[in-house]
Amino acid sequence: MSTKLPMKLQDDNDRKGGDDMETGVATKTKPKTKKPSLYRVLLLNDDFTPMEFVVHVLERFFSKTHGEAEQIMLHVHRNGVGECGVFTFEVAETKVTQVMDFAQKHQHPLQCVMEKK
Repeated sequence: MSTKLPMKLQDDNDRKGGDDMETGVATKTKPKTKKPSLYRVLLLNDDFTPMEFVVHVLERFFSKTHGEAEQIMLHVHRNGVGECGVFTFEVAETKVTQVMDFAQKHQHPLQCVMEKK
């Protein structure tokens, strides 16, 4: 006795030669990314923090050469404020905290702040 398998039934799309898929053009939308805001990290002058300490801070936390650090330190001394660098918010905030903690640890009143550029 032979067993016949049922034939596959064809639906209307198969008989017409079509399929259920629609055709179209795939496009990729490029997401618009906004550049992050930048912040200036500033040192404020005081009458008590030694100039050598300020130079050390600039070299250690802002990767300045000794010459660059001396120039910034003198600018702060003469003008009351000087820019150490420009960074994204998180980096600027971290640098301000590092400088303030380091100054406090060494018992210097050096102030470091950040402002939006």
